[in-house]
Parts: sequence; structure tokens; C-alpha cells
Amino acid sequence: MKTPMLMLGFPKGSLEESTIRLFAKAGFKISKVPRSYRPAINDPELEGRFVRAQEISRYVEHGYFDCGLTGSDWVIENGSDVVEVCDLIYSRASRRKSRWVLAVPEDSPIQKAEDLEGKFVATEVVNICNRYFAEKGVNAQVEFSWGATEVKVPDLVDAIVDLTETGSSLKANKLRIVDTLFETNTKLIANKDSWDKPEKRKKIEQISLLLQAALDAGDKVGLKLNIRKADLDKLLETLPALRNPTISTLGDEAWVAVETIIEESTVREIIPALKDLGAEGIIEYPLNKVVY
Repeated sequence: MKTPMLMLGFPKGSLEESTIRLFAKAGFKISKVPRSYRPAINDPELEGRFVRAQEISRYVEHGYFDCGLTGSDWVIENGSDVVEVCDLIYSRASRRKSRWVLAVPEDSPIQKAEDLEGKFVATEVVNICNRYFAEKGVNAQVEFSWGATEVKVPDLVDAIVDLTETGSSLKANKLRIVDTLFETNTKLIANKDSWDKPEKRKKIEQISLLLQAALDAGDKVGLKLNIRKADLDKLLETLPALRNPTISTLGDEAWVAVETIIEESTVREIIPALKDLGAEGIIEYPLNKVVY
């Protein structure tokens, strides 16, 4: 049995299922049973563990993991000295960055960070918050929150610094955003010693390439069609999304085959337009990876 080359850290919790789906699109099948932290991976060179995203950067820095996926916020919060291999912008529900925001109750008199002088603030990112208030010259009392941070205002603290993607949870808890500290997204990070070993670095770079390709394919589809050669220029002029497609000749020299990649959101407009221009045999198909 081949000895695994890399030990990977996978995020347990809110990113768990979306990470498993992303790796599947990239060609890596991750299988695990409920409550198990040791997944099976269909690549004998890989082994992995599921741990909290908050801890992964420390384990990567210390060498327990060769590489792992975690938020850039936790790399900063932990002060981890790691190689940031690539950005992987995805979350539990979407493909957008999240924000750490300073929030207060809707009816709070607090309008800016400076209004929190001598006040109490709850958050999971204490180090980041302390630096934020220090830069603004504000002496706020920052305390660690183990979760459910939204419910702590106004009874336990005056404000919170919490992670939000859409802001809907804050609104549901009648909270108002005062300021955005910074944006964050998932990153693939690597241990420095592992990165310096050519064989391990090559494997990490291959994983990075495939994960990014899977993400890039997420909002795109492939499109094939046949059209008369005489109508090809008009088609390309009318539909800018079809610039630089692959064009192939057919058995009937009066016709050509066109193949391209387009944004999935434009399909509902493009396919009827293609039909109006005389296209036939239009096929839309999903993509797993797009490598630029």
C-alpha cells in the first residue's frame, strides 16, 4: 500500500459539505461516515483530517498538516506563518467573500467605532479586534465569544464583531452594521517545509490548479451548435459572448460547428437568439473544470 505523500486539513462545520463537493468536482472523492474525522480519499497520495477551520492554520504551521483549507481571517487571527497557495472563494451557500463587521442593536446610539470607548465587544477574533480598536485609538473591552454572538447584545455586551455573508442573520437579530473590519475568503495554505520539498510542492500545486478550475467552472456551461458558414460572422457580431469560439468544419462544407464556454446566467437569452440566427443542434452541457 502506497504511503500518503500529503496530510490535508479539511474544515469541519459550515464549510464541510461545500468543501467535499468542491473536491469532488476537482476529481477527489472524499468519503466519510457521520462523526468521523478521518475521511477516505480516492488518491493514495493523500490523507486528511476534518478539524475546525479556526485551528487549521496552526496545525499547518506546526507541520501536522502539509496543507489545508481555512479562512484568511484565521491565518491572520492566529498569526500563522504559512504559505498562502491560492484563494478559493466559496462558502456554504455562495461564491462570494464574507465580511467581519462591527454591529450594534438597531436602536443603539453607537454610530462609529469611537463611540465604543470603554464599552464591551464580543467576538471570535479577539486579536483582530484588539488591533482594529488600537488603530482607531479606542479603548474597548474585547472578550472572546464561543459562538451565537448575535444574541449577546445588548444584554451582555454593547457591540459584536461577527462574520456575515449576506447580513441576513444580523438583520434577523435586529442588528445594524457600524463598520466593516475586512473581507475574508477560504485559502489553500501550506506548511513552509512541505512547500520547500519539490515533490510535495508539485502535488500541492496540482491540487490548487484543480480546485481553482472546479470553482471557475461553477458558473459556466459549454455550448455547441451548428450554423451555416454564411451566417457565422453575423452570429459572432450579434453575440459578443461567443467571441473566440472553437469553429470546426462539418461534412457539409456549407456548415460549421461552433463550441464555446459562456456564463450560465446568459443562456436563457443566448439560446433563443442563436435559434433566430439559424443555429441548429444546440447543446448546453455542464462543466467540471475550466483551466485558463
